[in-house]
Amino acid sequence: MNDLHNGRILLTGGAGLIGSTVLWALNRRGIDDVLVVDRLDESEKWKHLVPLRFADYLDADDLTESIECDPDSLGPIRTVIHLGACSSTTECDADFLMRNNYEYTKRLARWSLEREIRFVYASSAATYGALEECLDDEAPLPSLRPMNAYAYSKHLFDCYAQRQGWFEQICGIKYFNIFGPNEEHKGEMRSVVAKAFEQIRQGGVIRLFKSDRAEYADGEQRRDFLYVKDAAEMTLHLAESGSVGLVNVGAGKAQTWLDLVRPIFAALEIPERIEFIPMPEHLRAKYQYYTCARIDRLRASGYNAEISPLADAVGDYVRNYLVPGRVLEPTDAPYARTATTAA
Repeated sequence: MNDLHNGRILLTGGAGLIGSTVLWALNRRGIDDVLVVDRLDESEKWKHLVPLRFADYLDADDLTESIECDPDSLGPIRTVIHLGACSSTTECDADFLMRNNYEYTKRLARWSLEREIRFVYASSAATYGALEECLDDEAPLPSLRPMNAYAYSKHLFDCYAQRQGWFEQICGIKYFNIFGPNEEHKGEMRSVVAKAFEQIRQGGVIRLFKSDRAEYADGEQRRDFLYVKDAAEMTLHLAESGSVGLVNVGAGKAQTWLDLVRPIFAALEIPERIEFIPMPEHLRAKYQYYTCARIDRLRASGYNAEISPLADAVGDYVRNYLVPGRVLEPTDAPYARTATTAA
């Protein structure tokens, strides 16, 4: 076991969607000896940090200089949770992705291992490529075929870590479709829940892609959706439990786009209006109609908490964050609960 109360935690991507929610979850445990690392640039994700507690902040570009030139300046680091990356699946600058996602992770992982620091990092479900079945975290890495530069940059580090034998000591997390508060800075990379909420606010209707497969009705395409609050708890469990290797983090359940968006109307207490539009030509060859994480390894590691039901999670997100325009606060409830399921 790796006690997260013992020693400082270095959290990269700490102002982002998953990172700030991990910090929120740490704060709820009474942990604030955290060095937050991120690139704030011109976005407003700095607002995510305002209500949260942490020991210090460091720009991501300064971290590599610090670990090479003055590692003692970072404090007594015992755990690294590396979530910082360019997560845009449409980013076309492959050189930037290789520097930012691949090389950066290599340097930070090597530094951690040399000092016997617990290292947990974000891989991605995007590394599975176009697979729609057998999304198994024990699948041979050479068999995977990522379909964009972002996914490849993540996959390349997974392969490198495996060749180096690092998976005997480190843990890589393959996040599936994460949604929830503190994602507004992601623009076009926001979840469908956030985008659909904006569509309803502007025109009272949600638009989804039509299906081009006879076996799937419109809106019945399926994904593994996971609330960010659950993703944060799973992340801390993996960091603390000493789990190693690649681990899927998802709900372990495939649900439809209709399952995802109907609770938005319910939370807003307005009639459903859903329209289906043709899928853009450039997406048709890459579009996945079914994804579902096998989470056997997560459960085998000892994670036995209930995963928030999708309708409850969407309702919590809409009512408590999207409608009032709020960010996560340390006093917010840790799990999604509707009025009918609240304890």
